Amino acid sequence: MSLRVVNPGLHTLVVDAGRPGWRCLGVPVGGAADRFSLAVGNGLVSNPANAAALEITLAGPTLEAECDLACVVYGAPFELKADGRRVVSGRTFTLHAGETLHVGGTPTRLRAYLCIRGGIGTAPILDSRSAFQPLRAGDALPVKPGEIGTRWIDEDRGTADSRQPTAGSRQRAAGSRPQAADVPVVLRILDGPQADWFRKDDLSSRTFTVTPASNRMGLRLSGPPLGLPERELISEPVCPGSVQVTRDGQCIILGVDGQTIGGYPKIAQVISADLDSVGQLRPGESIAFARVTLDEAEQSYRQRHALLREWLTRLQETALQDEEGQNN
Repeated sequence: MSLRVVNPGLHTLVVDAGRPGWRCLGVPVGGAADRFSLAVGNGLVSNPANAAALEITLAGPTLEAECDLACVVYGAPFELKADGRRVVSGRTFTLHAGETLHVGGTPTRLRAYLCIRGGIGTAPILDSRSAFQPLRAGDALPVKPGEIGTRWIDEDRGTADSRQPTAGSRQRAAGSRPQAADVPVVLRILDGPQADWFRKDDLSSRTFTVTPASNRMGLRLSGPPLGLPERELISEPVCPGSVQVTRDGQCIILGVDGQTIGGYPKIAQVISADLDSVGQLRPGESIAFARVTLDEAEQSYRQRHALLREWLTRLQETALQDEEGQNN
């Protein structure tokens, strides 16, 4: 059975958890730019957290189902229609055989994940199903038939004590809060290996804008140029979240498809807990940096993963209750 690509959208990729074990050979991590949203979306359709899904960016695809599919689109609040009927982003639904799912645009954030029960069965390459190229019209994605009722997460509290999914909740993208357009997104950072090449407040005292010359490899920022010392740097390892300063004094934040080594000085490193936020920043958004301690970064990492574990556990419990209800 397959899901046929009628229109691929702007940049739609098959992604999973990526290839973290191949960086020693120069292969980027890749995978989902917002791993939290991928994991929650997979949890909603009873998949493992790292099951392959479609990453939708800014303007989504049009897809035709060959069989009934248990689906959810989770992440940014994309507009969804299945053969003309409105589908709500963040809520599970069954895409019936012969129906066409049209994914439009999103007013906020950048990416969402179309998760299908059973995952997307493309051939793995280097231990991952994450694609190196976006979808093309006419592609047929291997999928498994399934049906699902309406299920979603109550995110009103937005904390680790989130309640079990219940009807009537208001949807909010995981890990984010609505904010005014002129309020910058704050990314927390640790000092990078070359932080002492710059003044201590060079980042924290400025606001930057994400430029259109940004992609999964990295975000190019525009702002007051940083003074770059006349020093040479031999290329050395970099990773997603590394904040590099280019020769013109502007900054780049490396993304999940970023290279494995680089020769620009690294003034800072975005903490792990905020890497998913980097994957949701869109051109024109303003950002600010806030320096934290290593202990604070570790605590934020533990809290975020505890929240994810709790949500996934609750979703597993709900799925078991649904199965028991069907069997009785």
